[in-house]
Amino acid sequence: MSQTEATQYEIRNGAAWITLDRPENRNALSAVLVTELYDHLLASNANDDVRCIVITGNGPAFCAGADLKSPPGQLSEGVGRAVPYPDVLTAMLDSPKPVIAAINGAAFAGGLGLVGAADIVVTRTDVQFSFSEVRIGVIPAIISVVCMPKLGVHHGMKLFLTGERFDGQQAVDMGLAHIAVAEADLLSTVEEQIAMINLGGPIAVQECKKLARRVTQLSREEGFKETAEWSARMFRSDEGAEGMASFREKRKPNWVNE
Repeated sequence: MSQTEATQYEIRNGAAWITLDRPENRNALSAVLVTELYDHLLASNANDDVRCIVITGNGPAFCAGADLKSPPGQLSEGVGRAVPYPDVLTAMLDSPKPVIAAINGAAFAGGLGLVGAADIVVTRTDVQFSFSEVRIGVIPAIISVVCMPKLGVHHGMKLFLTGERFDGQQAVDMGLAHIAVAEADLLSTVEEQIAMINLGGPIAVQECKKLARRVTQLSREEGFKETAEWSARMFRSDEGAEGMASFREKRKPNWVNE
């Protein structure tokens, strides 16, 4: 495990674990934390030993949103090399590897951007979420780009307008999260998701992530044409050939560790 100023980074069982580690300020999005998170995402993408990425928090909160004690504009301008928050969300969306958010505690305001940009979200049932920006006279502008596609206008409108709190099970019911579990089961549930991802072909998993986002951008005619070509490429690939051979021979494919 490597420890930097605001995060921890560790690779285990094919997953890169990025832990937001400023519990004293509830893992707020300081310029340092955002930059470190971005660097860990890029490092994970470049590492062939990493099959997926997990983002979680240390302490009672997952992420409390923007660091309101930082100088105005620090998240987007800052001194030195400060990474704009949209770059982090884009890196999560565009990462070729699945990104799992393990919600260990409260996620408020800008912290919900990490929830919205994740591919799989596992949360404690009892944690609290809130688009709380309206309560301090601002709006959830940037994070709306990644949260509204999951919530839809129906849920998003009410949550944005009121700033009300909702729990992990409600987040699942509204489409913001996938699984809500008791605190004691959070880690094992995330590890189950990692294990299932690792059963898939590494390239196939990456292509599935692209597919899920791409097909919603296409008309029906375009979709059938593009996906037929896509399917043919995958069947012709070395990974596809290995997968079909392993099925016929009743063995595990070569990407599954015994």
